[in-house]
Amino acid sequence: VQLQASGGGLVQAGDSLRLSCAASGGTLGSRAMAWFRQDPGKDRDFVANINWNGVNTYYANSVRGRFTISRDNARNTVFLQMNSLKPEDTAVYYCAAASQSFGSTWSSRYDHWGQGTLVTVSS
Repeated sequence: VQLQASGGGLVQAGDSLRLSCAASGGTLGSRAMAWFRQDPGKDRDFVANINWNGVNTYYANSVRGRFTISRDNARNTVFLQMNSLKPEDTAVYYCAAASQSFGSTWSSRYDHWGQGTLVTVSS
């Protein structure tokens, strides 16, 4: 499975962005999906995950209430709606697909990664 993340950009604090992660070469329907983010020189941090059918989601404390993860299995795509963006949300955002159906906050549980999309939030 190849993942292609898109939708990043430069926005101001308080603005919104919607990231997309499109899959090719396989189906996402049975896989849990997640978004992680990484600042240069830092570890990759968990942002949100969603189970295979979209019923269960989980968020990092830093984004809970502002970000929403969703999926459209018919379109083989996962989304991250980001509202009320803050400068500390600035990072490269990566989507990831797991081999299991239920999500994890551990990056090691995900075996397919997109190339990343840069989100920059100015104050």
